[in-house]
Amino acid sequence: MFIGSKTAPNEAIPTPDGVMFMKNLIARFAKDESGATAIEYGLIAAGIALAIITVVNNLGTTLNAKFTSISSSLK
Repeated sequence: MFIGSKTAPNEAIPTPDGVMFMKNLIARFAKDESGATAIEYGLIAAGIALAIITVVNNLGTTLNAKFTSISSSLK
């Protein structure tokens, strides 16, 4: 450690240019909407898939009950 120094010799000290760069980078990232559409389509597809799975599951349960009823009436 240097005399009168409050940081270690290898420790990075943020410079005003580095701080401005990070502020600009964060601002650009916050404004960027290029991936938003793909995410929205993915969420819509997931919702449709969930609806299809629910319908098929309920239909399967109903068909199973119907075939069980038919099978027991044939015995």
